[in-house]
Amino acid sequence: MVSWAEDDFVRSLVGAAPNTAAAYGRDLAQFVAWAERAGLGGPAEVTPLTLRRYLASLDTRRLQRRTIARKAAALRRYFGWARRRGLVTNDPARRLSAPRGEARLPRVLKERELDVLLDGGGPSAARPPGGPVEGAVDGRDRAVVELLYGSGLRVSELCDLRPGDLDLRRARVTVWGKGSKQRVLPMSEPSVEAVRTWLGEGRPVLAGPESPADRVFLNRRGRALTSRDVRRILDRRSPVPTHPHALRHTYATHLLDGGADLRAVQELLGHADLATTQVYTHVSKERLRSVYLATHPRA
Repeated sequence: MVSWAEDDFVRSLVGAAPNTAAAYGRDLAQFVAWAERAGLGGPAEVTPLTLRRYLASLDTRRLQRRTIARKAAALRRYFGWARRRGLVTNDPARRLSAPRGEARLPRVLKERELDVLLDGGGPSAARPPGGPVEGAVDGRDRAVVELLYGSGLRVSELCDLRPGDLDLRRARVTVWGKGSKQRVLPMSEPSVEAVRTWLGEGRPVLAGPESPADRVFLNRRGRALTSRDVRRILDRRSPVPTHPHALRHTYATHLLDGGADLRAVQELLGHADLATTQVYTHVSKERLRSVYLATHPRA
């Protein structure tokens, strides 16, 4: 039986975000398991009809369209790579299409929700102040939410920040986004203040002998902050369930509401395609319509 070279394919995804590469690896493994149950011995035996039948089987399992679309993208990426490697003569996925994902508008935080999140007035706010560790954690949490909202960072970008990425004097932060693309972003005054306080007063409290020196943010155990840690931070501070990406959505929408150019917002967010950014224009229009309906006497 010819190898599908799954591990080699995953290792080839050097320009993809780690989460994307991991998802593509899982998607390919699921397809290979399905194909081998159907009696296929390797990628050269896969035809366009095979792939269409596989996607149809996913639809009968009632998977979300967005999930099926991602699995189709993984297969297109894999078979393009397999053709270049000589594992297949013709690319069976070249014309593979899948149902488009649902066009869901991103959730934008309401003004009250954002205020509570930034000020730390969530469910745990009534607890009495603790010792130095609790003070350090509170300072870190404030710096995290200020950066997520003030600069529109992805969670992975925030967790990967190095001290050298911060230029607090000039209020700038350098991040490495998807595809290892670098961009330099302005920082808000509150985020500069919060990060400076965290680095000067909070981080030394949480840092231990094995703490990574090349990470800005640490968790309570002194290890590098993870995306799961960030979710817990928002759960503690927010009055309603809030995904970290909602702060990025809110950042982009508020920029457009304030008159920012769409191309400028695209650059700030690090979107490769302007169409990805354009969804926020729809959100902004919906917000304006809501304000109109709620406030205009003739609405």
